[in-house]
Amino acid sequence: MVDGSVQRYDGMIRFLHWTMAILIAAQFLKLGDRIDDGEHWIGQTIVPWHISVGTLLLVLILVRVLWAVAQREQRPQHVGPTAVLVKGGHFLLYACMVLMPIAGILLMLGGGYGLEVFGVELAPQTDVETGWMIALGSLHSPLAWLFVVLVLGHVAAALFHHFVQRDDTMKRIMG
Repeated sequence: MVDGSVQRYDGMIRFLHWTMAILIAAQFLKLGDRIDDGEHWIGQTIVPWHISVGTLLLVLILVRVLWAVAQREQRPQHVGPTAVLVKGGHFLLYACMVLMPIAGILLMLGGGYGLEVFGVELAPQTDVETGWMIALGSLHSPLAWLFVVLVLGHVAAALFHHFVQRDDTMKRIMG
């Protein structure tokens, strides 16, 4: 899958990008659960998988970061007057994708809930609450809202490139 160039992203990055996009879209449905107190299909079907999918996304983003660093010479370079915005936006997207699941895990562990991922208990429930974990974990929700805004901006920028500027930005990630 190492077929990247300055004209397009390699197969691994494209696979990770689109797999994560689908999983993140499913995670965003949790926001609907927060707004409507979970008394609907989202709260009954998607929410029970939220922690497992979030943990999977943490693993995938770590793989994605390591792969991107290893392949940085072959990756398309952002140039021009908007390069700083593009790099900053991507940094914030990556930061949210790393920090949000970590904050969620800290919230679960700090509250004594334990951690179960796809039916496998990674940390048992306890009767002990840990204040610093809960405090850091409380950033999970604000990070999620920031991430929604960043993702919407990312999608809007991609569509702008494709339909207004008519450049190859979307083609690079589509393959």
